[in-house]
Amino acid sequence: MSGTAIASPWKKAPERRHERELKREAVLMAAARVFSERGYHRTSLDAVAQTLNVTKPTLYYYFENKEAMLAACVQHGLDLVEAGGGAEPANGATGMARLVAYLTRYAEVSETDFGRCAVRISDAELSEASRKRVRRIKTGIDRRIRDLISAGITDGSIAPSDPKITAFALAGALNSIGRSHQRDADLTGSKMIGQYIALLVNGIAPR
Repeated sequence: MSGTAIASPWKKAPERRHERELKREAVLMAAARVFSERGYHRTSLDAVAQTLNVTKPTLYYYFENKEAMLAACVQHGLDLVEAGGGAEPANGATGMARLVAYLTRYAEVSETDFGRCAVRISDAELSEASRKRVRRIKTGIDRRIRDLISAGITDGSIAPSDPKITAFALAGALNSIGRSHQRDADLTGSKMIGQYIALLVNGIAPR
């Protein structure tokens, strides 16, 4: 049988997978926005669906339930911070320079909806499996900050201190950005981040 080929209205598998991933990402971004603004318990899947102009059942195609959606948001925010290690200065930079680059990335992520989810919502809201996964990432971030502090102490660019306590103090200060800073505040994110980092750096610089 011959003739003109029929154009199929169905997309090929790679196109379908790509389209599904884009839609899942959109769901995740909408969820992060609503979770960061309303908190976990005051957020309904209906509210997330309305943000995207879809029905609630549509969301279940991408996430099993609200907790799974929250876990994905929190993990994504932490993954963004952890990925900040790849944006460090070139080899040979001081521990302080590398720490500043990492903390700046940390602060920038804290300004996003994903970052706000990571610091505003308690791990207790997550399932045991998700909680363990999230805490493992947080431990890695803490270890990274400690290592950079130790490197700075060793090369003299950071004043001697207990890296564990210093890392805790630095992370706590930067987490406050995600907890309290509002999008409509007069102080823009970039300006505030610059001042935060300058204050923190001044506190750990050699005298």
